[in-house]
Amino acid sequence: MSRNYSWTIKGGRVLGPAPFFIAGIVNVTPDSFYDGGKNYDPQQAIEHGRQLAKQGADILDVGGESTRPFADPVSLDDELSRVIPVISELSRDYVVSVDTVKSEVARKAVEAGAAIVNDVSAFAQDPALLDVVADLKPGYVLMHSQGTPEEMQLSPTYDNVIEDILSFFEKSLEKLIKSGLPENRIVLDPGIGFGKTLNHNLEILRRIDRFMGLGFPIYMGLSNKSLWGKLLGLEAGERQNATQAATAVLAARGVPIHRVHEVGLTSQTLRIVKEIGGDN
Repeated sequence: MSRNYSWTIKGGRVLGPAPFFIAGIVNVTPDSFYDGGKNYDPQQAIEHGRQLAKQGADILDVGGESTRPFADPVSLDDELSRVIPVISELSRDYVVSVDTVKSEVARKAVEAGAAIVNDVSAFAQDPALLDVVADLKPGYVLMHSQGTPEEMQLSPTYDNVIEDILSFFEKSLEKLIKSGLPENRIVLDPGIGFGKTLNHNLEILRRIDRFMGLGFPIYMGLSNKSLWGKLLGLEAGERQNATQAATAVLAARGVPIHRVHEVGLTSQTLRIVKEIGGDN
């Protein structure tokens, strides 16, 4: 039997205990790498979120600014206009997270109903984001990234990718906990594709147990990403099988939270892991 995990989010609500959670991706953007523009209209994004929930998403992760490599930044007003109507509606019935690096977007999103802040920058791009999460105490995804989306893939370099990311997590966790955010609000994302080469990404996935050793649940975002194109020669629309294979391996090794585009397939994958995966 897989280990059960719990995650405390806004208002002290607890997700779980459960072996796995699925975060369904709701991109309200014109330029995301996989589905940019498909759900750019707020009503379409809301309907997409509802469909993902029906397919088994435990969390709907709403983002209004693409974080793909070389993506252009979005203004505060544009990002707010994209995400707030979607979050306000979906949070009536579902657990919603906001994917943002901006403190004001995070604050307004949580006030509108978001229960989790998914921050790819670890409050580096907007230091005031640390104060927002300390004040509002949502669930928080602490992710590692080397640089901003505009330049993170130009020349990723590490002395030792595993040890460098572990050191980053330890320092960032200390800041978060000292700020007043309870430990049970935090999950860790090693940031696949965010300032990493193919070899860096594969090494992180091979050594995922090192990050689990920090004692926080791992949040994994590898859905249809470019590492599968580089490894297998697949275009963006051809990476679903690679995504599911990697998800199955990582879930069997104890990774509980999976951020994905294809929620229905991932629900099937995690059900199989749960039934035949054995003890972790």
